[in-house]
Amino acid sequence: MGDFDGLVALVTGGASGIGLATATLLAERGAQVACLDLRADTVREPLVGVPCDVTDDASVRRAVQAVVDRFGRLDIVVNNAGIGAQGTVADNDDAEWHRVLDVNVVGIARVSRAALPHLRQSPSAVIVNTCSVAATAGLPQRALYSASKGAVRALTFAMAADHVHEGIRVNCVNPGTVDTPWVSRLLERADDPEAERKALEARQPMGRLVSPREVAEAIVYLASPTAGASTGVELAVDGGMQNLRLRPRVT
Repeated sequence: MGDFDGLVALVTGGASGIGLATATLLAERGAQVACLDLRADTVREPLVGVPCDVTDDASVRRAVQAVVDRFGRLDIVVNNAGIGAQGTVADNDDAEWHRVLDVNVVGIARVSRAALPHLRQSPSAVIVNTCSVAATAGLPQRALYSASKGAVRALTFAMAADHVHEGIRVNCVNPGTVDTPWVSRLLERADDPEAERKALEARQPMGRLVSPREVAEAIVYLASPTAGASTGVELAVDGGMQNLRLRPRVT
């Protein structure tokens, strides 16, 4: 028997990276899991791929309804779909600001509001948002991305306050730099990929990138009925990046 036996979860951005690791772990723990993604056709059993564009309200509503039609209920929403952005506040035009905020912030609102009528019927309702250490620490060349994740963090707390009396918990996880396909693509574009990777690893006190599975473990913990007293919680999975201030090693 798993913590999630009988429960149904949807994970946005569930076809790769943190989303796929989370969906896989939820299924291992007993949940029935739908992965909402633009690349839903790449999702393999026991997961169920559902096509979804989080920037399109009609697409979101169809996807959420498809999950409920297939499984008969919805208990867990993991808002994980997101995109990155680089540069200072001056380096991205208005269109890019709107694009990133539309996916990273408004996308969460679209999925959550479509799911709420179904979550209200669940005895184990929970929403977990994928946030970032960029929401709580100033990182260079991440102005737009940080703004979007700061909004995710604030939205998480506001949602938790709005829906606690409905029995719906809302939490977020703040990863550091995770070894995902997006980071791999970022490194490929660097002038010296190996040096850039070492710099990203050194930025985290543990000296390595976070794995998708480690972030998934945190998401699944907050989504579990065993964490039933946790709402309005942010959980850092960042290798110590947010809170540790280590003295430089003297050689």
